[in-house]
Amino acid sequence: MPEQGYVPNANTAISIAEAVWLPIYGEGINDKKPFVAKLHGDTWVVKGSLPAQMLGGVPVAEISKKTGVILMISHGK
Repeated sequence: MPEQGYVPNANTAISIAEAVWLPIYGEGINDKKPFVAKLHGDTWVVKGSLPAQMLGGVPVAEISKKTGVILMISHGK
């Protein structure tokens, strides 16, 4: 295992989340950009964004920094 884990930075976490979200939620997922990744302990939490005037939820993914395992995928309403 790499010293910094398989998901060492936010850009890698976002790329993984996008790859998983696309087949689940379709191309519309791109309307939720920019995607933001924050590290909480050893877990990357990646979320989409909404413009201030837009109603709805955003995709969320939790990814293990160490192993790259997808821990959780969801989409708010």
